Amino acid sequence: MTVITDTSVILNLCLLGQEGLLAPLFGTIIAPTQVVAEFQRLAAADPRFQKLVFPAFIQKAVPAGSLTGLLNPARLHGGEIAALSLAVEHQADVVLMDERAGRAAASALGLKTMGLLGILIEARQRSLITAVAPLLDRLNHEARFWVSPSLREAVLRAAGEIS
Repeated sequence: MTVITDTSVILNLCLLGQEGLLAPLFGTIIAPTQVVAEFQRLAAADPRFQKLVFPAFIQKAVPAGSLTGLLNPARLHGGEIAALSLAVEHQADVVLMDERAGRAAASALGLKTMGLLGILIEARQRSLITAVAPLLDRLNHEARFWVSPSLREAVLRAAGEIS
């Protein structure tokens, strides 16, 4: 399975101390070097992410080209463009991405996406974590990662934590 990642998923998994979920869920993960640079910049500048370290097990790659002609670069960040470019080049099975515009662009390119919440649901279903709810609480309080009440309920239902 080929999995390409954008910045936010990795950043927030690291904040939760749950980056280790990626290997058992997906095997090899590849990040564009631009994503690594964004992660490091945020870890140095944003108090929420200070002292986080980009996971060494994630492979780094430079996209051979850029899809800016096929994408709307005004709506996407550099890391998203790099991740989507790399995903197309590698014919990725999944792109790890949270941002709505990036997920829409991935869909338009025929790429499957999974976000942080999907990873947590999958990890819970595979018994890699015991509960999603406390992680959602930490995301909200520590990362200011907002999840609407209806989405929270849907995530917890999918994770089997509520019926």
